[in-house]
This record gives sequence, structure tokens and C-alpha cells, in this order.
Amino acid sequence: MEIVAVIGASPKQDRYSNKAIRMLAQYHHTPIPVAPTHALIEGRKVYQHLEDIPEKIDTVTLYVSPSRQEPIIKDIIKLGPKRVIFNPDTENKAVYDQLKQAGIEVVEACTLVLLKTNQFSIPQPPRLD
Repeated sequence: MEIVAVIGASPKQDRYSNKAIRMLAQYHHTPIPVAPTHALIEGRKVYQHLEDIPEKIDTVTLYVSPSRQEPIIKDIIKLGPKRVIFNPDTENKAVYDQLKQAGIEVVEACTLVLLKTNQFSIPQPPRLD
């Protein structure tokens, strides 16, 4: 399963970022909360910056408004995940080309819906045995 950085994570259980953390774990992915002001969310260590995460990140799911994304996008490009999911109200067409040029897939979708409809996992290339 995937390691997923949840940017804009919140300890408030009614927030979609918190729901995503819980649902990602429920679906056997490893969510990693990223937020500047919290130490723990849902019992998981919170990282202030993407660069602080020691694991290789497969997917970044964004819960940050476009007006606050510029430094985050630069960090995402440095990180080099396979894809970035822009959840509703985080869509930012101005940065999509930058991400694509860095070899990062851009997805406009709701992480919760992708999980519930079994469309979340990144397809794996066929094995050549």
C-alpha cells in the first residue's frame, strides 16, 4: 500500500483532512500528517515540512488553499512523489504544468471518494517474470 503525505492535516475530526487520515489508514495506506502547528493527529506524528519526512512518499494529498500553495509546490517537486491529489477547493491549474514537467501525476479528485470507490491506488506496472 501507499505512503501518503496529507498536507493541511487537522486534528478536528469534522475536517476532510482528518477524515482522509483515518480513511487512508482504514484502507491500509500509511497517512503522514503534515501541518505546521500540531505534534500528533490521530495518534500519528505530524511533520511540519515535507522535507522532514524520512519515508519515500508515493502520493501527496492537498488540503491547503491555492493562495498558500506556492512554497508547498516547490517542496513537492523536490520530494518527487508519484502524484499529487488536489482535493475540492485546492485545485490550482497554475501549478499543474510544473508538477507534470517534474514527472508528477496531477489528479483533481476527492481522496475520500477515490478510497471509497477503489480508485485510490496507483496502478502498478505489470511484472516481467
